[in-house]
Amino acid sequence: MRRCFLILAALCSIALLLALCSAQELRVPETSTAGDDATVSSTGSGKGTLYLVGPGISHKSDVDLGEDIHIPGKDLHNAGAYLVIVCSSSCESGTLYVTPAKPYSLAFIVHPSRVPVGRNNSISGVAFPFDQYRNLIRAPATVNFELNAGKESLLSQSDRTQQGAAWFRASSGRSAGTVQVNASVDDISAKRAVQQVASDPCNLRITGGRTKNGIEVQTEPVHDCAGNPVPDGTIVTFTGEGPQGKVTVDAPIKQGIARAQMEAKGEETISVASGVVMGNELRIGAQP
Repeated sequence: MRRCFLILAALCSIALLLALCSAQELRVPETSTAGDDATVSSTGSGKGTLYLVGPGISHKSDVDLGEDIHIPGKDLHNAGAYLVIVCSSSCESGTLYVTPAKPYSLAFIVHPSRVPVGRNNSISGVAFPFDQYRNLIRAPATVNFELNAGKESLLSQSDRTQQGAAWFRASSGRSAGTVQVNASVDDISAKRAVQQVASDPCNLRITGGRTKNGIEVQTEPVHDCAGNPVPDGTIVTFTGEGPQGKVTVDAPIKQGIARAQMEAKGEETISVASGVVMGNELRIGAQP
């Protein structure tokens, strides 16, 4: 009986030793950069199976236990958490977090495409840096914004991204024309353009007189308060008041001037407006 007990104890010790020798441990690095190879260390001996599960990938391959396991960068393009599992008689696992690579491109949005001159905080934009694998870079990065209208600098500032975004807000300049908007991170840049147009008419003035068909009135060349010509097509409203009542004529600006023809024989007081802007009044006597 004692001999049987000793043999059984020896067999159990051998089995335990074999189990300890064949058990594997897995050491997974905490982080890696998108597109870079990663190395996982394993213990044990014999063959095993590697399972890699992460954003956009589910991969299986055979590995040799006790040797370094190389995960190619082509399998680690997408930023995020990857689960690394190695199995033989049992399974061990670890988590590898892949961070974005360096900035490669900028997504840059600017609003609006057209803006009146002289408007406070009327131009805004936001920039998002991405790496070459289209991963949004959430780590803080410095984005430089520049806005130039010809030789006039409207904005030059640097902002740190927050959760992958940096933004600006700026006022439009005083001259109609194109505003060049530039955003850059390191040597990566993106450009947009905003068209500055004349603001509301300013200092409207009209002249006119009688013709054989009634009264003809016209504006002087229409400009905004900064001196920019107001675009053709802008509506100017002429209003005449006299013994026969009130008459209103809407006329578009053509080649910088708006004209209107009114049928009126009596004395008329004619005023002009465009939007919220009023002009001078013109008094024309009755028809002889």
